[in-house]
Amino acid sequence: MTYNDLLRRLRYALKLNGETIAGLCTLGGHDLAPIEALKLLKKEDEPGFIVCGDLVMGAFLDGLILSRRGVQEQKTASATETAGALNNNLILRKLRIALELNEEAMLALLATAGVKLSRSELSAMFRAKGQKNYKTCGDQFLRNFIRGLTLASKGSS
Repeated sequence: MTYNDLLRRLRYALKLNGETIAGLCTLGGHDLAPIEALKLLKKEDEPGFIVCGDLVMGAFLDGLILSRRGVQEQKTASATETAGALNNNLILRKLRIALELNEEAMLALLATAGVKLSRSELSAMFRAKGQKNYKTCGDQFLRNFIRGLTLASKGSS
């Protein structure tokens, strides 16, 4: 899944607009104008489309965490270390942190999207890459998680 597609899906799931997305990126450490945010949300074949890179997506996710959880006194090294090394597991972890989801809430969102998963299978996606029970988060799993978010937000409206 491309970062542009992910950004579009998160926009609908979290009910964000271009200005909010630009503000979150700026909060995450990457200045982005609202017009550029709208260009990131365009489809690949539309004129004015801009590719969303690791830096922008990382800044958006970090900004989402900061906006929802607040600024901590000491900034962790993970935000600067992972700027160029995003993967689906890290994206899922950052979304979990930003949305303050526990295991049960995540499993409920996944069940809403039609995915049955055990606690141990879910926790395997949050392990360190070198650990024995580490499991890679695939594109389809991330899509289903965001679909569950979208369905839950529609139900709460």
